[in-house]
Amino acid sequence: MYAVIVTGGKQYRVQADEIIDIESLNREVGEKIEFSKVLAIGEGKDIKIGAPTVEGAKVEAEVIDNFRGVKLVAFKMKKRKGYRRKIGHRQNLTKIRISKIEA
Repeated sequence: MYAVIVTGGKQYRVQADEIIDIESLNREVGEKIEFSKVLAIGEGKDIKIGAPTVEGAKVEAEVIDNFRGVKLVAFKMKKRKGYRRKIGHRQNLTKIRISKIEA
């Protein structure tokens, strides 16, 4: 069984015992989280799709780690003009383990 959840403005397709990286939630390591914004849940032909969310469905997860992602570099340049700009960015992320999916 899988579910499609919304967190941090993004949608994730998750299954039980799966480990995913999501945008930072500012939660302590070991803390339990419950996602109630479930867009779809099920498997195969038994899938339920919400309008916009599935009533009574929830996904439970546990925080494994809070960390920073890899550095992304944005570089702009205009040829023959001497214009160059280089900026970097590292996103704060949270690693979670999906423990249970309930319909």
